[in-house]
Amino acid sequence: MNRTPVNVASVPALARHPLALAQDQLLTREQLVTLGCADSTTHYRCRPGGPWQRVLPRVVILHSGTPTPRQRMRAALLYAGGRALLTGLAALSLHGFRAAPRPERLRWVDALVPYEGVGGRGASYVRVHRTRRMPENWPVAGLACASIERAVADAIPGLTCERDVTAVLAEAVQRGFCTPEALLAELTASRRRYAPYVARAAEHLAAGVHSPLEADARALIRAYDLPEPLWNPDLHDPATGAFLARPDAYWPAEGLALEVDSREYHLDPASWRRTLAHRNRLAHAGLPVLAVTAADLRGRGEWVAGEIREALARCRGRAVPVVRVNQPRATGG
Repeated sequence: MNRTPVNVASVPALARHPLALAQDQLLTREQLVTLGCADSTTHYRCRPGGPWQRVLPRVVILHSGTPTPRQRMRAALLYAGGRALLTGLAALSLHGFRAAPRPERLRWVDALVPYEGVGGRGASYVRVHRTRRMPENWPVAGLACASIERAVADAIPGLTCERDVTAVLAEAVQRGFCTPEALLAELTASRRRYAPYVARAAEHLAAGVHSPLEADARALIRAYDLPEPLWNPDLHDPATGAFLARPDAYWPAEGLALEVDSREYHLDPASWRRTLAHRNRLAHAGLPVLAVTAADLRGRGEWVAGEIREALARCRGRAVPVVRVNQPRATGG
């Protein structure tokens, strides 16, 4: 802590103090006292209509305006204690997860603190969770956060359907934040009693599914008793080892690839272009691609199942081009 004292007569200058600047214009009661600002002064300046405000117990913001989303998160960390880490949807929101609310729309900010430590018990919009498995600090934009896999595991109990859980798990993997193995290991280590839909979403992840639409496709394939494909395998040229593509699903015995078309689940235009490019490479390698849309999966399931069944039957009557298939399999709970 920066303990440079201030002259109480120049209390308004606290907003320019290095500690206040580093903490987004927020100071704890203890920090204010250390800097020479008596409790009576703080109380007076936090009066209705005053220049400061108390955003959480023992946490003061040095202006009278509406705190920004970042200031709300900083205040949560200061309230929860020195070793606190943001977790759950708050941490995922800072990482820009599409499956998490934007920071300004967060209803709750969750913070982890050591089980034996000293800290708040939760107040206002802050929920404090004590843990014996305190993760390392992975700061985001200067705010202390839990690792992605821990933040995902802590977010899941607040999600109420399989699709939302699948979306969070899939985005963490698809964007390269962590591996399926790390996510599944964290879910197992948490020892929570998750709802049944969480187990189904974890099963999809272990199978290699990387999006809610792929999960829909997998559920359809199983419902219609179709052969289970490989999900998101890497296909390589057997002669040169050059990467060909990573289709959403692939039946190696038939040499058939399945692609689920939806711009909604491509995170950017470059990702969409890569999808088109790898589809062309599959065609050049002699591997047929069956494309279905999100609307087909949701509204024409029987038709999609029939298309897959017919495509597999057609492929069985031809010579299958040789490709090298690589699909690391996730394991865990």
